[in-house]
Amino acid sequence: MFQLGKLIAEANILVPVVLRFLLACSVIGLFVWSFVRAVVSGFLIAKKMHQIPCTRCQFFTNDHRLKCTAQPYIANTEAAIHCSDYQSR
Repeated sequence: MFQLGKLIAEANILVPVVLRFLLACSVIGLFVWSFVRAVVSGFLIAKKMHQIPCTRCQFFTNDHRLKCTAQPYIANTEAAIHCSDYQSR
């Protein structure tokens, strides 16, 4: 009986420690997962933005008031990726 009581007392100490460890590991895992997801998302957005051909087009003026003389509303946006008026310099 004495050993059973000692075992229960050790379990009462051990269980909260294990639960705290699992909680800490979960929080760290979620942080790492969130960070990796943000980095991957950033790379995908950068890859898509590098497909915009505006700066290589002859209609691109590089002026902040009128960026493109052919399609000023879609200049330097994702809509300009498949611009029908694109002509290389």
